[in-house]
Amino acid sequence: MRFIGSVYEKLQRHPKRIVFPEGTEPRVLQAARQFQSLRLGAPILLGDRSQVKEAAAALNVSLEGIRIINPAESPDLESFVQRFLLLRRSKGVQEQEAREAMTQVNYFGAMMVAMKQADGLVSGTNEISGSVLRPLFQIIKVAPKTTTASSCMVMEVEDTRFGERGVLFMGDCGVIPDPTVEQLADIGLSTARLARQILNVKPRVAFLSYSTHGNSQHPSILKVKAATALARQKADEAFFEAEFDGELQVDAALVPEIAMRKLPNSKVAGKANCLIFPDLNSGNVASKLIQHIARANAYGQILNGLDRPAADVSRGSSAHDILGVAAITGLQSIEYQKLYPGAGAHLPGDL
Repeated sequence: MRFIGSVYEKLQRHPKRIVFPEGTEPRVLQAARQFQSLRLGAPILLGDRSQVKEAAAALNVSLEGIRIINPAESPDLESFVQRFLLLRRSKGVQEQEAREAMTQVNYFGAMMVAMKQADGLVSGTNEISGSVLRPLFQIIKVAPKTTTASSCMVMEVEDTRFGERGVLFMGDCGVIPDPTVEQLADIGLSTARLARQILNVKPRVAFLSYSTHGNSQHPSILKVKAATALARQKADEAFFEAEFDGELQVDAALVPEIAMRKLPNSKVAGKANCLIFPDLNSGNVASKLIQHIARANAYGQILNGLDRPAADVSRGSSAHDILGVAAITGLQSIEYQKLYPGAGAHLPGDL
């Protein structure tokens, strides 16, 4: 609770509106109740009002201070339909299809965030990732001057020698299966930006591989090396202060004694607080191993690179996990334009 407690304290000073599309899910109801009780902001639940109330009553969860919206009955439905038509007309979407989309909770929630009726979205407890990501990519899209949307897991482990006093930012663990060099560089940079905003520390970013500064010419190694160089270049061009190194094995990235033997002059090795995985397989497997074997507190997936803050939580998430992700999403939104300059300047469909 060291890390997430500090997130709560910061958000209490700037409470935010978080929309939870899965309004009848017990874990979401419990997280929304805690979000409001901790004075983190105003939770918004989507779904049939009577069903949400029935689910809350079964859990003995109070809905005081929690807003409930049924998309099919919302006075905003018509304007949302017209906005969605503007966005998707080039794809051949007609009004009936747009209306059907907007009555779905994930689409309606994404449009609420896009239209600035909510500050962030948290979904995924009962949905595969595609059901959460598709509406976000269709409605919110990527931030200006950004080409890659990815995800980040924030891990808090008991051993404070690792990462930043036990906190590690890990990307990409949920979106891009096999990133290109440019995508991998963007993942590294956006993960570093999140670490800087959330913890206010200098990011030390390790691009991971099965080799540490080796001589291998294997394509996977060459990709990691190229992505590390490109991330460093992009950070310099943006005047963003961070340290990048790669390729690194994970022990060289995290364990000072091993780093001293392998890379004694590295500013990242042995003290990385951001871990960038070469592909989705390795990132997803590693994050779940850490979560369950090391019993780490896991908060994610935080979505990076979008025009508005959002998160796609795992179907295995607990109410505590969902609350933490909602708080991080809210904290992101406080100064989101520092993360992505120009983000949120326009409404969907504007020219």
